[in-house]
Amino acid sequence: MGTEQLTEGWRVDERCTNCDVARQLAPGLIGEAEGRSVVLRQPRDQAEREALHSAAHACPTRSIRPPEGRLDPVLDPFPLALDAGVRLCGHNSPRTAGANSYLLARPDGSAMMVDTPRWSAALTARYQALGRVTDVLLTHRDHAAHGRRYADEFGARLWIHEGDLAAAPDADQVLRGTEPTEIATGVTAFPLPGHTEGSVLYLADERYCFSGDSFYWSRTTGDLEVADSVTWYSIRELAASLARTAPRLRFEWLLPGHGDRRQLPADKMAERLRSLAERTGQLRPRPIDFTGVRW
Repeated sequence: MGTEQLTEGWRVDERCTNCDVARQLAPGLIGEAEGRSVVLRQPRDQAEREALHSAAHACPTRSIRPPEGRLDPVLDPFPLALDAGVRLCGHNSPRTAGANSYLLARPDGSAMMVDTPRWSAALTARYQALGRVTDVLLTHRDHAAHGRRYADEFGARLWIHEGDLAAAPDADQVLRGTEPTEIATGVTAFPLPGHTEGSVLYLADERYCFSGDSFYWSRTTGDLEVADSVTWYSIRELAASLARTAPRLRFEWLLPGHGDRRQLPADKMAERLRSLAERTGQLRPRPIDFTGVRW
């Protein structure tokens, strides 16, 4: 159907930046054509309508438009539970290239925010209602927008790696070097330079892996992938990071900033991560190309 949009019903407007967020939340309903998202078909039942509302409330450019034109805040599902211990924040920010952000629940009833949604005082209150947010964990410089503001509103610590400190120079906690650091009980930061110099992966409870933009689950290949076409710092450094870190990681949930999420048994995920490290070691630098990402 090309980029032609339906004149009635759900549609995608011209502000779409092809960030993939809506396609993650409404697969089969929203697809890609000619470098932007398009509505493939109208919803057939309540579950599909809810999926489209999720996509609309997450879209960083508010390009997913319902038949009535205006989004109903009552139908906003975020923060959306993905598992007992983690929620998707939604409301992705155009200042983080539409990256996903998450709330990680802790056993004492508190929570940590991994990367940030768009800034909103109302959203802050909604997230705080689920538990006191003690830390805002930034995976890298591209996702640092709103970090200081959320941290201040929560009364939380703001974390970033020294390699990307210029993006959050007023961070409360600065990770250094390449060795893992336990930042709270059950939560470890693994520096993973490659996508950026200061990229970090956060591992929680040997269950959740917040990978930032270092790697993601691809719907196209049905496997773990690195976005080598948008690896800003060094693909060779990313390969070295994965080779060093993959044997130390055990998790079931992959929760990236961009690209799809995925749950697999820990042994299966470990096999795929080892394979990814090997494949990444064979890659060579190439020019930045946003169209080269295999979502």
